[in-house]
Amino acid sequence: MNASNPTSVLFVCMGNICRSPMAEGAFAKTVQSAGLETQILIDSAGTHDYHVGDAPDLRAQRTALSHGYDISGLRGRQVQDSDFERFDYILAMDKQNLNNLTRRANARHHHKIRLLLSFSRRFPNLDVPDPYYGGQQGFDQTLDMVEDAAQGLLKAIMERQGAQSA
Repeated sequence: MNASNPTSVLFVCMGNICRSPMAEGAFAKTVQSAGLETQILIDSAGTHDYHVGDAPDLRAQRTALSHGYDISGLRGRQVQDSDFERFDYILAMDKQNLNNLTRRANARHHHKIRLLLSFSRRFPNLDVPDPYYGGQQGFDQTLDMVEDAAQGLLKAIMERQGAQSA
C-alpha cells in the first residue's frame, strides 16, 4: 500500500448519523489496528441533507464507544458530486441508498459503488437495517454487521493493492 496515493473509502447511509458513522468508526479502528491509517482515507456521508452538521445519534456514539472507538467528533454531511471522483470505494448501507448513489453518479463511477455488506462473511449482500427508530438491539446489530464488513473490506483493499503492485 502507498501512503502517497492512499485508498479512499466513503460509507453512505440516508442521514449520516447512525449507520455510516458507525461504519466509519469501525473501519477506522480496523485500519488503525493494521497500522495502515496513513494509507487509507475514510469518510462518511448521507444521501439526504436531514442531519448536515449534526453529531452522530447518541445511541450510535454509545454503541461505538462500547467497542472502543469514539465517533462523537464526526459530523453529518451530504454526498457531493465530487465524492464520486474522490473516493475509490463508495459503500452504501442498503439497496435504497445504493440505488440513490447509482442514479446520481456518472456511469464511469458505478464500479466504485457497492453495498458495504458485499464485504461481509457473515451477512453477505444484506442491507444494514436502519436502527434509528428502534432500540439498542438495532444499534448492536448494526455495529456487529459493519465490524464484520470492515474486516472483509480491509482484506479486499490489501489484496487489490497487492495485485496492483505485483
